[in-house]
Amino acid sequence: MFQSFTSTASPDQGPPRLAAFRRALAEDGLDGFIVPRADAHQGEYVAGHDDRLAWLTGFTGSAGFAIVLPEIAGVFVDGRYRLQARAQCDAEAYTPVDWPETRPADWLKDQVADEAQIGFDPWLHTVQEIETLRAGLAGTGITLVESPSPVDRLWEDQPPPPMAPATVYPADLAGKPQDEKRRDLAAGLAKAGEDAAVLTQPDGICWLLNIRGGDIPRVPVAHGFAVLHADATLDLFMAPEKLAGLGNHLGSGIRIHEPDSFGPALAKLSGKVRLDKSSVPVAVHAALVSAGAEVAFGREPCLLPKACKSETEIAAARGAHSRDAAAVVEFLAWLEKATDRLAAGGEALTEIDVVKKLEACRAATGALRDISFDTICGAGPNGAIMHYRVTEETNRPLKAGELVLVDSGGQYLDGTTDITRTMAVGSAGAEEKTCYTRVLRGLIAISMARFPKGVAGRDLDALARMPLWQAGQDFNHGTGHGVGQYLSVHEGPQRISRASTEVLQPGMILSNEPGYYRDGSFGIRLENLIVVQEAPALAGGDAERGMFDFETLTYVPFDRRMILADMLTPPERAWLNAYHAETCDRLAPLVSRGAAAWLERVTEPL
Repeated sequence: MFQSFTSTASPDQGPPRLAAFRRALAEDGLDGFIVPRADAHQGEYVAGHDDRLAWLTGFTGSAGFAIVLPEIAGVFVDGRYRLQARAQCDAEAYTPVDWPETRPADWLKDQVADEAQIGFDPWLHTVQEIETLRAGLAGTGITLVESPSPVDRLWEDQPPPPMAPATVYPADLAGKPQDEKRRDLAAGLAKAGEDAAVLTQPDGICWLLNIRGGDIPRVPVAHGFAVLHADATLDLFMAPEKLAGLGNHLGSGIRIHEPDSFGPALAKLSGKVRLDKSSVPVAVHAALVSAGAEVAFGREPCLLPKACKSETEIAAARGAHSRDAAAVVEFLAWLEKATDRLAAGGEALTEIDVVKKLEACRAATGALRDISFDTICGAGPNGAIMHYRVTEETNRPLKAGELVLVDSGGQYLDGTTDITRTMAVGSAGAEEKTCYTRVLRGLIAISMARFPKGVAGRDLDALARMPLWQAGQDFNHGTGHGVGQYLSVHEGPQRISRASTEVLQPGMILSNEPGYYRDGSFGIRLENLIVVQEAPALAGGDAERGMFDFETLTYVPFDRRMILADMLTPPERAWLNAYHAETCDRLAPLVSRGAAAWLERVTEPL
């Protein structure tokens, strides 16, 4: 098993750790401190060594931060994690704060005196984040002070930094050799009149160099920093022992340095250096300014090329999704039989049983490298916890008449998958079916969308919500996130979200995952992965107006027992029937005889 079911949260440890933290603040002469989820690379997922927020508060979600003051410690989380934060954090010690509705600057102004000094670790916060916070505090007298995190001196059994070996990513999957990628990006720097760019995000560095690693669970990256120069050479700050197995892959244009030499190397950079203020740590910017380098804020050069997959990468992703879909069909066929037996009074089935079976089906492909995130399997009311992770303490039996939500994915050498399906355990109620059909209509709306060039994710987000909005309902997460290519299952800059101004471009892979959650009762989410592509011209259309649409990558049946066909419009029904027919055609040759029979039955036209 890749996934374990032990609880990693320690709510009972929160109060004593918080007390020790406050003593450390007093010793440092600080009135408060910000403890982020992030590490120095600003990735969503962190290694055990960097899981400072979880150590201090007990909260293990992938987004959030704490602000510790002498009398109150706020844990800031968005709508995905509010139930989780309340369950994992000691209620006497920590106060949940709804974020981003409550801005940290506004919260601080309400909680501290004007002369307060609030510490932050400059390696753990981006330039943009601190600029925004300082702007919000302008005129108050509250001061932000750079200081190492007290967690690092209090955490006695802090795991060491990860040291997993890096591996070569095959050229026939990468699309381009790494030296060609470096030349392409370096040409962009030269054109902009920039001498170098500092790279701090491991997925970008791994994409650029056609390598992968194992420093973060579920995300095959190697931790490191890099400086790309306008002559296409690169200084790589990564432990040499990680790179020992790469042979001659990196070549003569790459100079390898110990990670500890990154800071001193920044102090020696001169000329015009590009930094991405949305991802680069404050400490990096400060080092360059102190050295007298000219800082040019701009987009991290790997970001957009990595997001816009080549046809080679998309072709590989199609193969990964077909393989993964076949495994999920085997699982769903098993699950329907198991829940039918359960509804008839048969043997019990738990959330952990479901997770284990799904992972076994993926492992049976012989190609699974890892799961792409810990499987979310929420039965009944647990399905309303958007990022629920089942543990031995929370493991809930499936019950007849309830729903079970399963959000999961696999890491394969040729692609990263992410799929959510919500199924009935036996027969579901009319309200659950109605809500399910609304969510399905939202997924179909995104799948059918055609849009002109220049449209951003925020322009499409409402399509997925409209059926819910018309019923006075909504969901507290974005409709879709970007997905990497055997990299992170959550990749920027592309999103389908009210907050996203990023223009969608061909080759961008996104999730399409509307949902609906009723606290204490049930949760529904349906998710496919899609990729932006050029749309074919239509008769009578504006020839000069380029249009895009989406190619669907995920082909797995939806639960027909949950679909109220009369709620679907004729185009929606036609899309669904065509989708199910295509699913059966694609997957029937890839699955077992029993699963093929199940697949044929559940993909019959509505």
